[in-house]
Amino acid sequence: MDLDGGNKRVYQRLGGPSGDPKHQKVCYHWQAGKCNRHPCPFLHSELPTPNVNGTSSKRPHGSADNSGFSGHRRNPHFNNTWGRGGGRGGGGRGAGGGVVGGDMSVVRKAEKVCNYWIQGNCNFGERCKFLHSWNTGDGFSMLTQLEGHQKVVSGIAFPSGSDKLYTGSTDESVRVWDCQSGQCVGVINLGGEVGCMISEGPWIFVGIPNFVKVWNTQNKFEMSLNGPVGQVYALVVNNDMLFAGTQDGSILIWKFNIVANCFEPAASLKGHTRGVVSLVVGANRLYSGSMDNTIRVWNLENLECLQTLTDHTSVVMSLLCWEQFLLSCSLDKTVKVWYATESGNLEVTYTHNEEHGILTLCGMHDAHGKPILLCSLNDNTVRLYDLPSFAERGKIFTKQEVRAIKAGPNGLFFTGDGTGQVKVWNWTPEPIPTI
Repeated sequence: MDLDGGNKRVYQRLGGPSGDPKHQKVCYHWQAGKCNRHPCPFLHSELPTPNVNGTSSKRPHGSADNSGFSGHRRNPHFNNTWGRGGGRGGGGRGAGGGVVGGDMSVVRKAEKVCNYWIQGNCNFGERCKFLHSWNTGDGFSMLTQLEGHQKVVSGIAFPSGSDKLYTGSTDESVRVWDCQSGQCVGVINLGGEVGCMISEGPWIFVGIPNFVKVWNTQNKFEMSLNGPVGQVYALVVNNDMLFAGTQDGSILIWKFNIVANCFEPAASLKGHTRGVVSLVVGANRLYSGSMDNTIRVWNLENLECLQTLTDHTSVVMSLLCWEQFLLSCSLDKTVKVWYATESGNLEVTYTHNEEHGILTLCGMHDAHGKPILLCSLNDNTVRLYDLPSFAERGKIFTKQEVRAIKAGPNGLFFTGDGTGQVKVWNWTPEPIPTI
C-alpha cells in the first residue's frame, strides 16, 4: 500500500516538483488565500486524505449525482481531518484582489458584484473595487444563464439518458431546456407551486401542494400521487420506494408496482411535529430534516424511528451523505458533520459555522476528483469548500438566494435562484504551474 508514492504521483500531476519529499505539502499562504508566487513550489490544492484501509478517499471524476456522497461506514478515526482548512482558507487567487496596470498595485475587491458591470456600463474596468464576475475562486466558471422562470427556482433535475434539463419553480411551472442550444423547448403548467423536484433514472418527481407529479421521460408515462397534506417539500427515491416530506410533518411512502406500472401507497411515517423539508437515504437509513429543528433516523427495513437528533436550533434545511458521514445544514448558521459510534447512534464530530443561515447543500467533485461541498447561504451567495478540510475554494454570487443546486455530468453543475434565473457552471482543470 504505497501511500507515499500515491501522494507523490498526485502532487506531481498538480505541478509540484518531484524528488524532494519535503516539498510535498500544501502551500500555507495559499490556504490563507495570500500566495502570490507564480509558480509556487508547494501545492495549491489539498492532498487526497488516505482512508484507514490505505486507499485514496478521492472518488472517481464525473459523478452525475451525490452517489459519491454515500452512506455511513463506522470509522471514527477519520474525523480528525475535519475543518483543517479553517473553514475560510484557500479561496484561490480569484478571491483576493486584482493586479492592475504596470505598477502591480492591488485593488482590494469588495465582496459584492458591481451593479454597473451587470448593466454593461462600468467605466472603471479592472480598477473597479467591486467584482466584475459572478464568482471568485479557481477551477470553475459560468457557462451560460437560462432565463424564463418568473419566481424562485425550487428544483432542478437531469434525468439519465436525456439531453434535456428540467427546472421547477414557485411560478407553478416546470421548464424543459435543450442542453445543446440552451433554449427552453417546453413549459409544463402544474397549477401549483413546485416545492421540490428530483430525477431517478428516466423518472421525474415533482412535489406540489397535495400531490406528487410523476412522469417518465422515455415512455412519456404520467401520473399524479395524492395523499400529501399541504406542500411537498422534499422527495427521495430508494430502490422501488418513493418518499415525500410534507407540510404537515408526515413522510409518505409509495412503492412501485411493476405489474401495474404505477406507484401505490405503502406507508406513512409520523414523528415530526412540523413540515419535513429535507430527506436523504444512506446505509439502509432514511434521514429526515424538519422545521421542528430535528433530524430523525429511520430504519428502511421496518420503517421505525431509530434516533432523533436535536443539536440544531433552527430549521434543518438540507441533508447529505458523504463517505461514512451525514452532513446537515440549518438556518442556525451551521453545518454539522455526524458519524456513527460503536453503538450505532449518530453524534456530531465537527461543526462548521457561517455568518448567515444555510439553505441547501450539494456534494460533487471538481475536475481532479476532489470532493467539494456547495453551501447556499441566505446572503445571496454559495460557498464552495474542499472536504473534509472545509478550506474555501470559491464563492458564487447571485441576485437572490439560491434554493436549488444540482450536480450534472461531465463536470457541470446548476444553480437556481430567487429571481427565477438558472446558471450553468463547469469545473475546469486548474492551470498547472511550470517550474
